[in-house]
Amino acid sequence: MNAVEGFFSKLTKKHLKRGVFKSVPELEEAIMRFIEEKNQNPKPFVWTADPHGIIEKISRGKQALESIH
Repeated sequence: MNAVEGFFSKLTKKHLKRGVFKSVPELEEAIMRFIEEKNQNPKPFVWTADPHGIIEKISRGKQALESIH
């Protein structure tokens, strides 16, 4: 999720926030331009989170939810 959120954050801040779009097709064109620019110099996503820590958090969250019900 963080990678997706980061992508949309960059799209918003760098291309859409101060833009003026008179139509939906104009907005779509700006989005596609951003995607094309990103694809010209792609960078792989590198997973840095510890999977054991993630599993522990999921277990704690599940326990908390079960204790509520």
